[in-house]
Amino acid sequence: MKTKNSDKLFEKSKNHIAGGVNSPVRAFKSVGGSPIFFRKSRECYLYDEDGNKYLDFVGSWGPMILGHSNKKITEAIKKQSSKGISFGAPTKNELEIAKLIKSYVPSIEKLRMVNSGTEATMSCIRLARGTTKRNIIIKFIGCYHGHVDSLLVKAGSGLATLGVPDSPGIPEELSKLTITIPYNDKNAVKEAFNKHAQDIAAVIVEPIAGNMGFIEPDKDFLQDLRQICTKNKSILIFDEVMTGFRVARGGAQELFNIDPDLTALGKIVGGGLPVGVYGGKKEIMNNIAPDGPIYQAGTLSGNPIAVSAGTALLKQLKDQKIYEKLEKNSKVFLQIIKDYCEQNKIPFSFNVRGGMFGFFFSENLPKNFDEVENTDIELFKKFFRGMLAENIYLPPSAYESCFISTEHNEDKLIKAAKTAIKVLGNIKNEI
Repeated sequence: MKTKNSDKLFEKSKNHIAGGVNSPVRAFKSVGGSPIFFRKSRECYLYDEDGNKYLDFVGSWGPMILGHSNKKITEAIKKQSSKGISFGAPTKNELEIAKLIKSYVPSIEKLRMVNSGTEATMSCIRLARGTTKRNIIIKFIGCYHGHVDSLLVKAGSGLATLGVPDSPGIPEELSKLTITIPYNDKNAVKEAFNKHAQDIAAVIVEPIAGNMGFIEPDKDFLQDLRQICTKNKSILIFDEVMTGFRVARGGAQELFNIDPDLTALGKIVGGGLPVGVYGGKKEIMNNIAPDGPIYQAGTLSGNPIAVSAGTALLKQLKDQKIYEKLEKNSKVFLQIIKDYCEQNKIPFSFNVRGGMFGFFFSENLPKNFDEVENTDIELFKKFFRGMLAENIYLPPSAYESCFISTEHNEDKLIKAAKTAIKVLGNIKNEI
């Protein structure tokens, strides 16, 4: 596999773009080598600047649940672009997608469109503080909620990838308003509320953590969060930017049958274009301007092209059986690898929900960030590079989740699993 054009483009980009990339994980620093520059995508494949074709397990980090260049989505984009690109004014498109989102996620009674997942979580935090008149936020170590100052404390995802636990540029005074707790640690949550109950505005959580691999909550963890927030009149925020419409049509809150007070959405909502959404109980959302005093605005919020793309995607998710098939196909892929690893005494564990999954080179599935760090990260790096050499594109970090689409059929996944076995066999022989 030749990647000369990608290598040259990366070297040139470093002279003009910070780090040569527009999002840190893309730089491949945690796995070695240079990033691949892509020029085209179709179905479940990516095509790079050298003409190489890759089976894609990143899916633009979630939005491509129906595969790349889905016909109905691209047609919707073309149709809207012929009418207008942006108006900076209300459109019928916004109303249509709002009603569709609400029908899938019943906990959302009112919502507001924004331009990214980061804007969605940022707005949830401001709304929670303004509504409760409190300042402290509880978040969980390894959960990433975008690059919001108050939430960029002991985060996962790119920060974990680059080995940076906190980011310079965040005032110490602000970080003191964020309490960080290990994921799945119910006792630590209770201790925090025992000490600071009157000052805790909100608890924000990825109901399934997707930024330190793919980690599900322990039994009753989310239910305990719901109960303790209700008892103390704090706001429970589910960050479903990644899991929304991915692990189930109604997100993780549908799987676990828990209604948060506020929900942040993104990724799939835009069909691959930049979009974010936050919403929840109407009595909370009514505090947002112009109805209430808490201000939030965005020039391109509800962009008609992005909203049209998201609507075209969401309409195709009406059939809940899509998620059953995605999960079944993911398990076929991962179980073949696990069986080989067990036979060859290679530690391997995995978990799957809908069209999202994660795997670790560890005997048991991790339950929090510390346990993820104790998995065999070096083996993952070798595995990533080996799979890339075989034209299979995985997330370039051991701390990220994987995504499949409806275009990843069982035959393709079985073939990919056999390739993974070949790669692991080569690694085993080198040791």
